[in-house]
Amino acid sequence: MTLKKYLSVMSVLTAVCWGIFFFVADLVDPTATNWLGFLLFYLALFASLSGTIALLGFVFRFIIIKKELAFNSVKVAFRRSFLFSAFIILLLMLQAADLFNWLNLLLLVIIFSILELFLVNYRQSR
Repeated sequence: MTLKKYLSVMSVLTAVCWGIFFFVADLVDPTATNWLGFLLFYLALFASLSGTIALLGFVFRFIIIKKELAFNSVKVAFRRSFLFSAFIILLLMLQAADLFNWLNLLLLVIIFSILELFLVNYRQSR
């Protein structure tokens, strides 16, 4: 797949995910929904954030850094977008359960930092 095709497909799918997210956010009443409503809400938000952050991360790495091949920039941007989106979703879940505080934030930052370091080192060792 060419870079132009990847960027166009990713942009369209990200826009579709944002549309789905706004539809679900409008449809779901948080005071009256069950676990399925929350699951749809968080999954739609995760997909939307992942696509947006992957596109922005790729553009940043490709335009600003310019030291890597486009394929490597896409992989790194995609991996980091998934991790950052999962981080945001977990923070929102903690906030919804009234468990969000500085200690939980610090623990999540440490956990995701270790996970990112593991993934970077695992890739380099192969």
